[in-house]
Amino acid sequence: MSTPTTSFSREAAAALARSKNEPAWLVAWREEAGEWASTLELPHPEKTPIQRWTLDVQGVHRPGTTVSATASLPSAIASQLPAQEIGALVVQHNSSVVYTRLSDELKAKGVVLTSLEEAARTHEELVRAHLMTAYERNEHKLSALHAALWNGGVFLYVPRGVVIEEPIQAILFADDAEATFVPHILVIADANSQATVVEHTFSALGDAPAATLLHNAAVEVFAKQGAQVRYASVHHMDSTAIDVTYRRAILEKDARIEWIIGELHDGNTLVDTKSILKGNGSTSDAKIISVGTGSQRMSITTRAVHYGLSSESDMITRAVMKNEATAIINGITKIEKGATKANGQQTEKVLMLSPKARGDANPILLIDEDDVKAGHAASVGQVNAEQVYYLMSRGISKEEAERLIIHGFLDPVVSEIPVEGVREQLQRILERKLG
Repeated sequence: MSTPTTSFSREAAAALARSKNEPAWLVAWREEAGEWASTLELPHPEKTPIQRWTLDVQGVHRPGTTVSATASLPSAIASQLPAQEIGALVVQHNSSVVYTRLSDELKAKGVVLTSLEEAARTHEELVRAHLMTAYERNEHKLSALHAALWNGGVFLYVPRGVVIEEPIQAILFADDAEATFVPHILVIADANSQATVVEHTFSALGDAPAATLLHNAAVEVFAKQGAQVRYASVHHMDSTAIDVTYRRAILEKDARIEWIIGELHDGNTLVDTKSILKGNGSTSDAKIISVGTGSQRMSITTRAVHYGLSSESDMITRAVMKNEATAIINGITKIEKGATKANGQQTEKVLMLSPKARGDANPILLIDEDDVKAGHAASVGQVNAEQVYYLMSRGISKEEAERLIIHGFLDPVVSEIPVEGVREQLQRILERKLG
């Protein structure tokens, strides 16, 4: 039986934590979050009435079956894996991590890759110092609920100076609409380290499930001095699921984060991706695409907050809207007082494929310092008729011409996905959603 948001409490959070034999510090930590969850309000995203969404069911704890080899994973998960063995992989099935692999080579370098639940026991100091300090427990009701309920999750620690060449992959999968599906990904990249993380979140809920799956997820990336992190993510869940995802990165001196995001979920979506450029010379580059179909409602916000001198951010968001889908695309660049020589740029573009679809592009610049550069561009429109005509004059049908233009519109993000198999999967999802 699911737990209504309105009745979730301190006692319920503590009871769940104790039932999983979590350490005492985490029980108390969740207990406090449970109390906040019973009092805080929902967030208020721009022009998106999420209070009408089914956010009052959190599901029940239903862990998957732990396996020792990828061949034993459920077929829906196994089908997403490449033929060659992956050196670093974490798989979450419903409410728990069921498989983890880290090569001996990376272990020898001091790299840690495990479920976040396990890391809370084995790497308490690192977890306690970072967990939900970028995305705080008391921001709003959904963050408090996430803190009280997160399960499974991914913990990655990259030691000072270690460069990981191959992408670390995380697969998060749900096939039970009544399961609590609240993963938290925590990445700590120590000074002058480098890593690429590829996260793939999807579901297979079957026809007309009796319950609504609420994916209430969070990602936190901490890039220490000179560290470089590339984080790629593809989300595509069933239309009956709701995707709530908050991503945060805190960048120290000369650190860099690159976000490559495919928001291809079929249901209602609330996502917020934020880079905090704390250190001098830190940089953030965010590339995000989204495709809206049916009657889904989407709120997609990308933020960069500059504190460091000579910090730089760039945000590119491209959305394609079909049928009666609605998307609110927000780009927010904030340059704080003292962040001299900062440079913040952003571009939001929405392509409309239906007269009933709606896409709002809202570029926002908040500048509290004089000696900076900042710029924005936004557009909302239909497929360019002149481009279609040109392609048709070369013997291409109108339908194929429009398809080529749309794929070209999204290609700046699709081509950046760092794993060929994930990139191909993304292209298949696009074909399905745009077909």
